[in-house]
Amino acid sequence: MSEQRGEVTVLSVVIPVYNERDTWRELLARVEAVEMPRLGRQLILVDDGSTDGTRDQLAEFARAGGGGESLPGPGEVRCEVAFHERNRGKGAALRTGFAAAAGQVVVVQDADLEYDPNDHPGLIEPILRGQADIVYGSRFRDRAGRKGYWRNYLANAFLTRLSNLTTGLKLTDMETCYKMFRLDVLRQVSLEQDRFGFEPEITAKIARLDVRIGELPIRYDSRTHEEGKKIGWRDGLKAIWCILKYGRRLRRRAKMVPLT
Repeated sequence: MSEQRGEVTVLSVVIPVYNERDTWRELLARVEAVEMPRLGRQLILVDDGSTDGTRDQLAEFARAGGGGESLPGPGEVRCEVAFHERNRGKGAALRTGFAAAAGQVVVVQDADLEYDPNDHPGLIEPILRGQADIVYGSRFRDRAGRKGYWRNYLANAFLTRLSNLTTGLKLTDMETCYKMFRLDVLRQVSLEQDRFGFEPEITAKIARLDVRIGELPIRYDSRTHEEGKKIGWRDGLKAIWCILKYGRRLRRRAKMVPLT
């Protein structure tokens, strides 16, 4: 297994944003309010061609001093904003954010309010202790975390099972937003998918690496399409295609490790 475990001093939080004018400020406040005194945090917001006023809000935020040149020290938070000229998709926004990440650990954080940033300290702890290189936050490992819509749960369960069949992993939530990586591991993967195909693509590609993957339960508050949820049935079909494409002839080297 990988033994590249250097000291972790900065967590990079990559936040893709698309038409979230009513939620991104509250989400940012929630992230900043989480107490992580041992670590500095680099928050990278990537506007993916928003058309509802979010882009203007983020541009004003950046002009007002939302950014920072230096890396944050323990307990400090620095924010920076990147912009796509047109909507390219979540996967493309994440690639932009990952390229700007300077922390030793990177986590994905959606700009809506479905995922609770108070889970960040728990997710990073196995990496800080040297138990895992990658940690997935599962909405379905704990029955108490299965808050949401039954149809979405069934779709996620099917996609996760299909992904596990091709990767040999035993995940309970492949489609989760909360994926936390050591940056040196993430840098070993070349990503292609522009939309939600990112989830099965990254899972298949890290399964090829000599790394340790763990999974922990998280909190989740699902929203409806009327409330702004963007993933649809076409994304589900694309996810199946990506699972089969990237899982084909896959030689698994990754090992799942138990976490509590």
